[in-house]
Amino acid sequence: MPRIEQEIMQRQFRNERHKAIVNIVYTGHWLTARHSKFLKQFHLTEQQFNILRILQGQYPKPASITLLRERMLDKMSDVSRLVERLRKLDFVERRTSRLDRRAVEVSITEKGLEVLSAIEQHVTEVDAMTHNLSMEELEHLNFLLDKLRG
Repeated sequence: MPRIEQEIMQRQFRNERHKAIVNIVYTGHWLTARHSKFLKQFHLTEQQFNILRILQGQYPKPASITLLRERMLDKMSDVSRLVERLRKLDFVERRTSRLDRRAVEVSITEKGLEVLSAIEQHVTEVDAMTHNLSMEELEHLNFLLDKLRG
């Protein structure tokens, strides 16, 4: 198992805090790259997949653009643009709210649900990204990451 020093060819860090931050950022990018490569076979980006998952959780109720923006993992995403791309793929529908003409409601379509179902058939490929860790280690990692953000 290569250490972060080997991965980025850096001999030393200022201290363990600095090393941990670099390691978390590096590992985050490593996971993102692998997840993006996996989703590419379904012609989706990570952000598009995130929107579909949120809409699946809302199904059959629609979601507002604001709700999607609040629940996105990547808070810098342009949700309106992502929704429009998903609409062109027939994965979502957009319509003006009956209650507020200024608001837009977004719903997942059958085709969107089907692509999520197809992705779910390959879930072991995604889970394999953590194959080096036991369930106990994964629980501890989740605890530590939650604590770090807390």
